Amino acid sequence: MNEQAGPLGAERLRRFLTPAPARRSGEYCEFCAEELPEQHAHVVNVEARALVCACRPCYLLFTNRGAAGGRFRAVPQRYRIARDVLVSNGQWDELQIPVGIAFFFYNSAQANTVAFYPSPAGATESLLPLGAWQEIVHANPALGMIEPDVEALLARRLANATIECYVVPIDACYELVGRMRRSWKGFDGGAEGWADIEAFFGSVRERAEPYGRRES
Repeated sequence: MNEQAGPLGAERLRRFLTPAPARRSGEYCEFCAEELPEQHAHVVNVEARALVCACRPCYLLFTNRGAAGGRFRAVPQRYRIARDVLVSNGQWDELQIPVGIAFFFYNSAQANTVAFYPSPAGATESLLPLGAWQEIVHANPALGMIEPDVEALLARRLANATIECYVVPIDACYELVGRMRRSWKGFDGGAEGWADIEAFFGSVRERAEPYGRRES
C-alpha cells in the first residue's frame, strides 16, 4: 500500500514535480537576501578577510565598531586625498613593491599592516618590510587615523616620480583589482588596461576630500 496516498501525498508529489523557481540575476544582501542595486554597500568579515555585500539596513547594523563582537565592520563610503602623507621614492623602493600601485591597511586579525598590489592575477600580497613601513608611519602621523580593516592607503607612483596617496574604502581597492583583471592585456597592460586605471583614479580624485595631519 502506498503510504503517500491521499491529499497529503498528492501535495508532496506536486511540490516534487514543480520546477524550482529560477534564481534571479543580480546580487543579493548576504545577510537578509534582499536584492541589491549594482552600486551597494559592503561589510568586512574581519576574521575571514572577505567583503560581504549588504543592503542599507544591514549595513547600518555594523557601523558600530562593536557590532557582532567586532567580527563584521561596515566599510566607510568616504574618499580622501592625503596630500600631507609623503612617501619618497627611496621609501617606496624600500617597501619592495614591484609595481607602481599598492594599497596598505591594518589587519586586525593579524595585528599588523599588510600591503597588496593589483595584478592581472588578482590582489597580490607583498611581504612588507616592517622597518620601512614604520619609518613612513613615523613621518606621517595621519596614517594612524585610517580605520583598521575597512580603509586603506592607496598609493601610486607617477611617471614624474611623485607618489600620490589617497585614503579610500577597502572595497575601492578591490574594485581596482577587478578592473585590472578584466582589462589588462599582455605584459604591459595595453591601451585599454591603462585607460581603465586612469579612469579609476580620475573617479577617486573627483570624490576625494582633503585628508591629513590637521584632520580631526
